[in-house]
Amino acid sequence: MLEPNDIILFQGDSITDAQRNRDIAQFNHSHALGNGYANQITSPLLRRYPTSNLRFYNRGISGNRIVDLYARWRIDAINLQPTIISILIGVNDTWHHFGANNGVEVKRYGQIYRMLLDYTRQQLPATRIILCEPFVLPCGVVQAAWQEEMAARQQIVKALTVEFDAHFVPFQSHFDEVANSPSPDYWLADGVHPTPAGHHLMAETWMRTVLSN
Repeated sequence: MLEPNDIILFQGDSITDAQRNRDIAQFNHSHALGNGYANQITSPLLRRYPTSNLRFYNRGISGNRIVDLYARWRIDAINLQPTIISILIGVNDTWHHFGANNGVEVKRYGQIYRMLLDYTRQQLPATRIILCEPFVLPCGVVQAAWQEEMAARQQIVKALTVEFDAHFVPFQSHFDEVANSPSPDYWLADGVHPTPAGHHLMAETWMRTVLSN
């Protein structure tokens, strides 16, 4: 999927943000990429393709829901003119509902996500889109009631992948495979945020899925 001179953008919430330094706008900067899966994807690809002029950006922002992502899409996506956009969004749309009654309902999540992708196709018709499956595991802050709602959001992302001819990264199924080895919180510390092992699993899953297509 990668081509010389590609500009790769990672977008999402705190899972993507991963404590990145938002004051650094430079591409391929380790502090600007954060300490999570985006960095763990970037590092080996820059090593593998040193002469390809690949440029990686991370613009994830902690706490974002789909509505927040849509609101900043011009400045944090379109204006960067990426040739590849990887999006992971959805868990806060559920978490904020149960935690503060400020979530985004499943139907509205799908509507706004579709608007965001429509806008992207209009502005960047040649850009390759990667839609990452939002995920949780049953531990920490994750309540039983989250599971059904998250499953509905995952189905929406899968459907949008087909509708927009995008690539789908199946994070939930890969976390499910390892969840009990040794325990869910080994991979997702609070049921949502990945541990170092969890971020590495995400990076492996992303590269295996994206680079094989």
